[in-house]
Amino acid sequence: MPNLLLELRSEEIPARMQRKAAGDLKKLVTDALVEAGLSYEGAREYWTPRRLALDIHGLTARSADVREERKGPRTDANEKAIEGFLRGAGLSSVSEAQVVSDPKKGDFYVAVISKPGRATEEIVTDIMPGIIRDFPWPKSMRWGKASSKPGALRWVRPLQSIVCTFGPEHEETTVIPFEIDGITASNITYGHRFHAPEPITVRRFDDYAANLEKAKVILDAERRKDIILHDARDIAFANGLELVEDEGLLEEVAGLVEWPQVLMGSFEEDYLSIPSEIIRLTIKTNQKCFVTRKQGEETLSNKFILVSNIQASDGGKEIVHGNGKVVRARLSDALHFWKRDQGNLPDLETLTASAAKFGLDINKPLDQRMAKLDALDVTFHAKLGTQGARVARIRTLAKELADITGADAALVDRAAVLAKADLRTEAVGEFPELQGLMGRKYAVLQGEDASVAAAIEDHYKPQGPSDRVPEDKVAITTALADKLDTLIGFWAIDEKPTGSKDPFALRRAALGVVRILLERKVRLPLRATTKDIDLLSFFHDRLKVYLRDQGARHDLIDAVLTPDADDLLMVARRVEALTAFITSEEGKNLLAGTKRATQLLAAEEKKGTVIADGVSPALLKLDAEKELFAVISGASKDASDAVAGEDFRSAMEALSKLRGPVDRFFEDVLVNDEDAAIRANRLALLRLIREATGTVADFSKISG
Repeated sequence: MPNLLLELRSEEIPARMQRKAAGDLKKLVTDALVEAGLSYEGAREYWTPRRLALDIHGLTARSADVREERKGPRTDANEKAIEGFLRGAGLSSVSEAQVVSDPKKGDFYVAVISKPGRATEEIVTDIMPGIIRDFPWPKSMRWGKASSKPGALRWVRPLQSIVCTFGPEHEETTVIPFEIDGITASNITYGHRFHAPEPITVRRFDDYAANLEKAKVILDAERRKDIILHDARDIAFANGLELVEDEGLLEEVAGLVEWPQVLMGSFEEDYLSIPSEIIRLTIKTNQKCFVTRKQGEETLSNKFILVSNIQASDGGKEIVHGNGKVVRARLSDALHFWKRDQGNLPDLETLTASAAKFGLDINKPLDQRMAKLDALDVTFHAKLGTQGARVARIRTLAKELADITGADAALVDRAAVLAKADLRTEAVGEFPELQGLMGRKYAVLQGEDASVAAAIEDHYKPQGPSDRVPEDKVAITTALADKLDTLIGFWAIDEKPTGSKDPFALRRAALGVVRILLERKVRLPLRATTKDIDLLSFFHDRLKVYLRDQGARHDLIDAVLTPDADDLLMVARRVEALTAFITSEEGKNLLAGTKRATQLLAAEEKKGTVIADGVSPALLKLDAEKELFAVISGASKDASDAVAGEDFRSAMEALSKLRGPVDRFFEDVLVNDEDAAIRANRLALLRLIREATGTVADFSKISG
C-alpha cells in the first residue's frame, strides 16, 4: 500500500512548541484522511528546529464508494417537510426519490445517495491547505509582501517549503502539488542551514531521512536527545566529572539543534562561592548549558557543557570561548546579587514601622527584605490586598494551626513572618523559581533556627503530586497556613477554578493540603478552619483524586465521604479499612446481604409502606429474625464504639458478625408478610441493618 510523506519547513520553530506541533500535525492530517474515507496502517511525526514531518504508511490509494439510503417523510407529509428532506439529500425533486411502503407506517420517501470514491491525491490536495492555514500555533506571524493582504498565511515562523510525496514502498512516488500562498508542495527539501544548504530531492520517508542525515540533519528528536545526553555524559566522565542531568533542558536543547555537537567550557572557580542552584539556573537560563559536578559529590565544578549546531573546523574552540564569555558575565551578575542580598538595604530608616509591625530585627538582611516588602505595599491581588497583609493573615492562621500540629509556636511565628521575605531579594528577582530556597539560604546565613530556615523553603511544598511533602512540624504548619490562606482568600472573592482554567493554581494548593494532612497524619477540622462548605467540597474533590491515584476504588470513597466530613485523615483511614474488609470473603458476603436489605427497604419506603418505629421482639416469629435482632444490637454498638475510638478495622470486624444472621434471614424469612404488623416489624429490622453498617459506610454506594 502507498505511503505519504509530508514536510513543512520554516525558519526556526521555538523549541517549546515543536513536540506539540508535530503531534497536532499528525492528528489533524490523519483525522482528516479518515474522515474522507481513507485508512492507514501507521503514522509517526518528526520535528527539528526547522521542520515538521509526517510519515504515514499503508495509506489506501482511494476512498471507497459510498451508497447511503436516507429515510424521508411520509408521501402525504406537508410540503415544507418534503422540501427540507430534498434539500438535505441533495435532490432537486421528489421524482429523484424512491417511495417505500411500510405496512404499519404507510408510504414514505427514501433518498439513495451514491458518492464515488476519490483518489488519495485529490483528498490530500483538498485537506492540506486548510490544515496549514488553520494550524493551532500558540503564536503565529505573517511575513513578506503578502502579509498586508487580508487572509494572508500565518505560521509560527516564515514557511519556506513543503514536501508532499505519495506512492508505493518500492516504486516511483508522485508529488501532490497543492499550493498555499504561493508555496507549492514538491519533492525538494534542504539540509543543515550552514553545512548543507543545497536542495535535496526526496521520494519517500526512508531516503528522505537518510538524505537529511547526510546533509547534517538528524530528523528524530529522541535520537538527538540521546546523542546529546550520552556525549555530555562521556565528555564529563573524561574530565573526571559527572553531568547534572536536566530532562527539561535536554528537551529544549534538542529543539535548538539539527546536528548536535557537544563541547565543554569553563569559568573561574571563584564563582563557585555562589550557591549551586543560582549557578545552574544562570547557565541554564541564559546559555542553555548543562552544569557538572565531581563524581559522587553535590557541589558543582567550574566546567559546563554546551551543545552547538555547527561542526566547527577548529574543534569548537571559538564557540566555547564565546559561550564562556557570556557565562562569566552572567555569573558575575549572579555573584553581585548574592552579595547584595547579604548586605543592608540603603533606606533602613524608612522601614522601622514595618519592622515593628512584624517584630523584625532591622539589623538582619532577611528581616530588612520583609520590612521592605511590606513598606512598598507590593500587591498580592487587587481584591486580596498587599503581600504584607497576606503575611499578616498567614501569621495569624499559622498561630492557630500550631496548636493542632504541635509545632513550636514561636518558631512558627518567625517562619511565617520571614517566609515571603526573599521575594525582595535580587536573586529571586532574577530567578523567581528560587523563591523559598534562597530564603532558606539567607536565613541560615543570619543564624535562624534550622526549623525556621527549613519552613521558609518548604512552605511552598508540595507543588505537585510528585513533589516532596514538608516533614518538620514548623514547615508543615507554615505550608498549611500559606495554602489555606490562598484558598480561603480566593474563595472569598469568588475566584474559583472553572473547567480546565485554574489561573491561581488553587487545585494544586488544595491537593497540597490534602497530601500534607494524609502523609503527615495531621487531624485538621477543615470546615471550622475555612468556614466555607463549598471550599470543603473542593477539598473532597481533591481528596478523591488523591485516593484514586493511590489505588482506592471510587465507590468505596463515595461510601465513606459524607458532605460534612472535614477530617480528611479519618476519611482516608475509613477507606483503607473498608477496602481491606470489602475484598475479604466475609466482606463480600455481608455486602451482598446488606445491599439486598437496603434495596428492599428503599423500595418499600418509596411506595410508602408502613415501617415500625422500632423492632418489637414480640412480633419476631422465626428463629432467623430473632437471631438477627439479637446479633445486630451488639454488632451495632461494637461498631459504633470502634468508630468513636477511630479503630475502623475493629468496626469492620464487629459488622462481620452480621454476615451469617443476615444470610439466614433472607433464606428463611419473607419480609413482606401478609400480616401488616409483622411486615412493618421486619422492615424495621432491615432498617437496623442499614443503620448498623451506616456507622462505617454507606454500603448502598458500594458496587458488587
